[in-house]
Amino acid sequence: MKALTHFLNTYQQIDRDNLWLLSTIYEEEVIFTDPLHTIHGLDGLQEYFARLYDNVEDIAFDFNHRLDNGNEACIQWRMHFTHRRLAAGRPVVVDGVSVIRFSERGKVEHHRDYFDLGSMVYEHIPLVGGIISYLKKRVST
Repeated sequence: MKALTHFLNTYQQIDRDNLWLLSTIYEEEVIFTDPLHTIHGLDGLQEYFARLYDNVEDIAFDFNHRLDNGNEACIQWRMHFTHRRLAAGRPVVVDGVSVIRFSERGKVEHHRDYFDLGSMVYEHIPLVGGIISYLKKRVST
């Protein structure tokens, strides 16, 4: 529980100016996976976050529910962000889940994010978003 609380509290503080905080919660040999990437190592993760923060105007997470067994945790979250090229710069909200595993030192050695890439990116691109909305309506009726 202590490792998870430290992880979540630190994650809420991370921004473009203090990416060094990642080294306080992730192991040097961390594996980070999301629907777009698999990253090996802390250096690669810091580069990924730097690119992320270069492209978003604002980003915040609400951690809604968590399960913790000491060395593994599952976190349900909601991400709010704005990106000048998505949704005409309006806020975008994406729900997701992270599954993380802690090392004996209490740092994350494996982090996997699950979220709907369409609701994060594709639905907010002109033309592509319209096609996806149309397909969702067709499938749901």
